[in-house]
Amino acid sequence: MEELAIECRVGHPVAIRKAEARRQKHDRRDAALLLRLLAEDRFPTIWMPSTELRDLRALLLHRHPWVRMRTRVQNALHAIAIAHGVRRGHTLWNREGQALLASLPLAPHTAHRRSELQALYQHLDAHVDRLGERVKKVAEERPRATLLMTHPGVGSITALATEVFVGDPARFLDGKALASYVGMIPSEYSSGKRQRLGALTKQGNPWRRRDSRRPTSRRRGSSGFGSGSCCAIRSITRSSAVVAWRGSRKGGVCAGMPVLALVLE
Repeated sequence: MEELAIECRVGHPVAIRKAEARRQKHDRRDAALLLRLLAEDRFPTIWMPSTELRDLRALLLHRHPWVRMRTRVQNALHAIAIAHGVRRGHTLWNREGQALLASLPLAPHTAHRRSELQALYQHLDAHVDRLGERVKKVAEERPRATLLMTHPGVGSITALATEVFVGDPARFLDGKALASYVGMIPSEYSSGKRQRLGALTKQGNPWRRRDSRRPTSRRRGSSGFGSGSCCAIRSITRSSAVVAWRGSRKGGVCAGMPVLALVLE
């Protein structure tokens, strides 16, 4: 429809339902309601990504399953290494670690499994690297993604994902609205003077929420909770989203900002 220059507006179902107070609902009444809202210029719409953004989403979504497959192969190889007394952590994936793993004396079927997994890991790792370079090249060509990468801990994948999944930051009133859109705010069930905060709402795009945890690996130490704390991960992730929104909307450099750890999250 974009190629034909036809405007397409997708209605907000909740807001449209609120516009009609009557509890009778059928197709004829719904059509009349939509026509009235359009005629009065009150038709509530939701944001829809453009064709270009949907194509960039396809690139990121294509890379994601390959990364998950590589992780599963790494876990299998790691289990083989640990079962035979080899504990090298992340160094198991360099050249020396792979040579050590290949030299382990194993039973025939286990040795065959090890060889197949190592060959599969090399193939997946090379393919993920090629996709990563492609994402990096695309991110460096986009001004907003380049601006986001000035924020400490934000790489090309997180920056490009923020741009294509969040879209125009001006449609959010503030950073809290963006955090709510991603689903990084606590659920709440309060009454009177008593406030009850629960687990994260996890509403919104799950891929974007999962990807927003990437910057936490470099910033956990600044939260005051320690590197292994779930509160630290949540608070830094939310802070990263807020800072990214500020930098994108104001057009300035996303400098590192103090992290406000949300204990109640």
